Amino acid sequence: MKTTLSDGTIRRVLAVQKKELTEHLIYTRLAGSVKDDKNAAVLGKIGGDELRHYNFWKGVTGREVKPNRWMAFRYYWIARLLGITFGIKLMERGEENAQANYRDLAEEIPDALKIAAEEQEHEYALIALIEEKRLAYMGSVVLGLNDALVELTGALAGLSFALQNTRLIAMTGLITGIAASMSMAASEYLSTKAEGGENPLASSLYTGAAYVVTVAILIGPYLLFDHYLVCLAVMLFNAIVIIFAFNFYISVAKDLDFRARFLEMCAISLGVAALSFGIGVLVKTVLGVEV
Repeated sequence: MKTTLSDGTIRRVLAVQKKELTEHLIYTRLAGSVKDDKNAAVLGKIGGDELRHYNFWKGVTGREVKPNRWMAFRYYWIARLLGITFGIKLMERGEENAQANYRDLAEEIPDALKIAAEEQEHEYALIALIEEKRLAYMGSVVLGLNDALVELTGALAGLSFALQNTRLIAMTGLITGIAASMSMAASEYLSTKAEGGENPLASSLYTGAAYVVTVAILIGPYLLFDHYLVCLAVMLFNAIVIIFAFNFYISVAKDLDFRARFLEMCAISLGVAALSFGIGVLVKTVLGVEV
């Protein structure tokens, strides 16, 4: 260990050293698990760079460290289940703080700036070279999910007051949702085919699947609870959770602004729901229908 370094600097370097070894483990495991040779080569190269960085810092401290096994396990499975791009970008989100840390360390360890530059290149390499089919079809998922949220939150809100019977609301909503999901899937197939898009069948399946999953989550409360207002409240909460989770995924995977997209989708879905609830009140009052 270099005696010229302060104790605080040594502690910071050991933390960086542990991070580099952990990320080497993650990238290497991912490289061995992906089927695409191009993606495997990119991940393998980055994993090798992380190991080289670890060895550089080990030369500074003169100490061995162990990787963070929990972090390695967590991000490996996040990447496997939700996509390599999402998993890696989620892990690399703290890279701005890491860059500032490297700049501070460079005051005592000049070569830290070189490591910082290589770390910055990792994200660019991932964005440019890693290819995932699930991201290629994200537009189809957006179409199905957004349409289901807007249509079904509105329909269920209107039906909640008009019918006030949770079983009837669930049945009506389920029929409406399934019919709409098949319609959306067929429309996406024809649209993608007409535009000369690649694999229109896959696009339609992604759209339909996103719609059906959203329908199931939104209708679920009407099958679990008895009072229609409780069901309505839980349904709207579920809609917000779906919007939050989806927009978080997209914002990380595609480097988009989370807050703006989340607020926009919430405003549209909840606005339509409020309007539909009002229409349900009006229709019930005007027609005088009692169920």
